Parts: sequence; C-alpha cells; structure tokens
Amino acid sequence: MKNPTVLLTESDKMILGSYKNIADALGEFLGSSCEIVIHSLESLDSSIIKIVNGNHSGRMVGAPITDIALSMLSKLEEENAPQFITYFAKNKRGEQIKSSIAAIYGQYHKVIGLFCINVFLDTPLSEFLNSFMNNAIMGSENNISENFVDNAQDLMIGALEEVKKIVYNDLSISSSNKNKEIVSMLYQRGIFNLKDSVITISNHLGISKNTVYMHIRNINK
Repeated sequence: MKNPTVLLTESDKMILGSYKNIADALGEFLGSSCEIVIHSLESLDSSIIKIVNGNHSGRMVGAPITDIALSMLSKLEEENAPQFITYFAKNKRGEQIKSSIAAIYGQYHKVIGLFCINVFLDTPLSEFLNSFMNNAIMGSENNISENFVDNAQDLMIGALEEVKKIVYNDLSISSSNKNKEIVSMLYQRGIFNLKDSVITISNHLGISKNTVYMHIRNINK
C-alpha cells in the first residue's frame, strides 16, 4: 500500500481535535472497561493524540499505530470499502477484546485519522454494569427526564406540559405571573430556538404571541 501519512491542514487538525470530546464522553458513558483511541495519520510512529482508559493497553499519547489499524488503512483504498471495521482480538496478555475502527475524514475528504473503541471483555460483569447503574442509585437529582419524540411539535408540547405542572404546583408563584414563569422556564430550556415555538406555546397557553415575545424580551433585559 502507499504511505498513508498525510500532511494535515489547520482544518484537519480542528476536525481531529473535535473528536477528543467525543472520546471523553464515550469513555465516561461506557465505563472503565472501554478504551477509546484517536489516531492522527500525520505521524504513524506517534499517531495516538488522545486515549481514554489507556491503562488496559498500557499506551499513552504519542504511542504508534497498530498493525490492524494499518491494515484497515489499506482496505480503505479499495473501491466500495466499508468505512469502519469491527472485530474480536486478544492482546499480549491474552485478554479478549471487541474492537471497532472508524475512519475520520478531513477537509478534502481524505482519511486523516482513526477513531478506535476497544472493549475489554474480561472485565468483571459487576464492574461493567456499575457504569450504567451508578446514577440510578445516587439519588433522584441524577435521574433526568428526557423527552424522545419524532417531531418538534411534540417536543414543545411535552416540555410545556412538564413546565406547567411545576409552575401550577408552586404556590409561591401568583396566578398573574404563572404564564410569565412558564415562558421563562421554557426559554431556559431552549424551546424557543425551535421553529414556530412562540406560536405553538402562545396557542396552548391561550395568550397572544406578542405576550410571549414580551416575556422573552424581559428575560433578556
């Protein structure tokens, strides 16, 4: 195969850098059994620019690319080749690993890096499950309610009904200020960034859209 090393543009470097937050987020979400690695193709000898839970493989930032990753780069040159591979492997200690390698494309749609996930299957089940159970047992303040809907209208109405329950049950808010407080809470949740949200909310609250706009202006003062 030809040398896969690339000369990164500033845009390429920004694209690779943007994946670092994703690596941290995935590492926290999946837990300590999962190693996340980002490779830059600017230098194959020191390709790792980000690694999460690197204790599993003993690697750090600056470590080189792997043989499997090099092999994948070769396959990417083939016509109609998949842009990621998932496979099972073992490390030098004989630990079972399920891995995935995905291509990262840069400014000119060339491969500039690789995003790799390695799940160490020998991790005790209790440790793995603990990553997904901690929030549930730490208290209700960590149990966030999230609305999964298939259209923006349902998202607005769902948020409105939830906020109305909070406001209507708060006896410290006077009747004359309840709509103002509802609009304020919806604003803080970003609902008014959605198209036609002012019209939808005003219709369901039984007030004019100008009143909603007035409340929003007062929030921004």
